[in-house]
Amino acid sequence: MPTLDPRVDAYIDRAAPFAQELLRHWRATVHAHCPDVVETIKWGFPNFTYRDKILTGMAAFKAHCSIGFWHGEAAVGADHAKGGAMGDFGKLTSIKDLPPKAEQKAILKRAMQLIEDGVKARPARASAPKPPPEVPDDLAAALRANPAAQKTFDAFPPGQRRDYIDWIVEAKKAETRERRLAQAVEWIAEGKRRNWKYENC
Repeated sequence: MPTLDPRVDAYIDRAAPFAQELLRHWRATVHAHCPDVVETIKWGFPNFTYRDKILTGMAAFKAHCSIGFWHGEAAVGADHAKGGAMGDFGKLTSIKDLPPKAEQKAILKRAMQLIEDGVKARPARASAPKPPPEVPDDLAAALRANPAAQKTFDAFPPGQRRDYIDWIVEAKKAETRERRLAQAVEWIAEGKRRNWKYENC
């Protein structure tokens, strides 16, 4: 029986229905072909490690999912690699977007072999820096009303500010946005980054 991390269950349960099906499929596929895999949460997303190295990871977003491999195209193969920030298979909206099942198995086996052979992970891609995130008016006002939060937010690097801004602006309902806004200001005032819960995972 595979060892399942309840944090991964919670992550999948929070995802949109289309994403839940895809994430559950990938999770089961990884366990089926790599019985020694260990589940964890890294950078706020479910990851699967093999021999203490990251084998593959998955993430759900508002309208798509992504699946990535630590060894990138070396694991996936040139025929399937789409790469980029959307994972090695590109933007996924259903199981049909994945390679055939036999290919999924072959890719996982290849990724495992790369780890067994001690092959180093793919080099980081050089990318143009993103422009500083634009702070929405409601967050700016809430920060002004809380000097401690304002000071911490101003000291955050752009990526950490962007994490909070994206979380707030992606809310679909006004009440959800208000709840996230209040939670964000509370955490920021305490010096916490957006994904602070997972930082010691």
